[in-house]
Amino acid sequence: MKRLITGGAGFIGSNAVARSLDRGEEVVVIDNLSRRGAHVNLSWLTTHPNAKALAFHEVDIRDDRAVTTVFNAHPDVDVVIHLAGQVAVTTSVLDPRGDFEANALGTLNVLEAARHHRGLRAFLYSSTNKVYGGLESVGVTEADGRYQFRDAPLGIPETYPLDFHSPYGCSKGAADQYTIDYARIYGLPSVALRQSCIYGPRQLGVEDQGWVAWFTIAAVTGRPISIFGDGKQVRDVLYVDDLLDAYDAAVRKIDTIRGTAINLGGGPENTLAIGEVLAHIGPRIGKTVPANHADWRPGDQRVFIADITRARQVLDWAPRVSVTEGLDRLLAWVQANQELFGLS
Repeated sequence: MKRLITGGAGFIGSNAVARSLDRGEEVVVIDNLSRRGAHVNLSWLTTHPNAKALAFHEVDIRDDRAVTTVFNAHPDVDVVIHLAGQVAVTTSVLDPRGDFEANALGTLNVLEAARHHRGLRAFLYSSTNKVYGGLESVGVTEADGRYQFRDAPLGIPETYPLDFHSPYGCSKGAADQYTIDYARIYGLPSVALRQSCIYGPRQLGVEDQGWVAWFTIAAVTGRPISIFGDGKQVRDVLYVDDLLDAYDAAVRKIDTIRGTAINLGGGPENTLAIGEVLAHIGPRIGKTVPANHADWRPGDQRVFIADITRARQVLDWAPRVSVTEGLDRLLAWVQANQELFGLS
């Protein structure tokens, strides 16, 4: 198998590339290296024992000709994992045009290159839970310092009405719908994977994105931490290895799931309130971790938990790494790699 991974020098991408190299697969990476940590992750990948099977192209997905050129250079690619894009709600509010070009136009460029690519077996798009919007119609209550859904004990299913909030939600939502429609109109074996909070090693998180990793990095390195809102917001979290297991299952099951959307998250069994990350880390590093509070951010949901029933059924998949185990693994990686934080 030969995989093409856009955003392959990012957090999820570098983990996906490493897994493919571990299995002896060939991997083509498209990345413009603009994201913090991308150069670090790419350098790490070049030290892999099977790095000769890695082909890297420094390409921006907003450049349709450059994207097509890469696809044409690798006619034997049979799986595309599309991860590249702009990833922060706050950035999208400041620069909505740039956000649109990276997420909506960039995805269209990748889809167009893929639909003209003969022999493609699967196209996976990393969508987001932000396509469900603010969830105003779902009752939210508070108990034990956490927000929780009043009327959705399993979380939000794929059938919940789409309601894009923020430029980020609009751009990712547009790409999500293009991915689904390319299966219907052009027969592309594509699926939109609506991901919740993914965390794990090689996530060089920053304040506006990748909050689980950022809190861990900041706690270990003594940097200031801001909690936006009241800290009672709840998210289902998914360890990156479990996400990659779902990707593998999606490739195997693509004939069944093509042209659909599937939630991928920790589900009700793997949730965290924002402030609980610091409470978990503090005792393990032997100190109380302070935090400042700031105003709510645009599009921030008080609670989001993905209903992953469909993923369990159609992918025969479920998260295996518990929140406690996942946070401990991430903390161990941060402690062992402190020299990386501060690099670009």
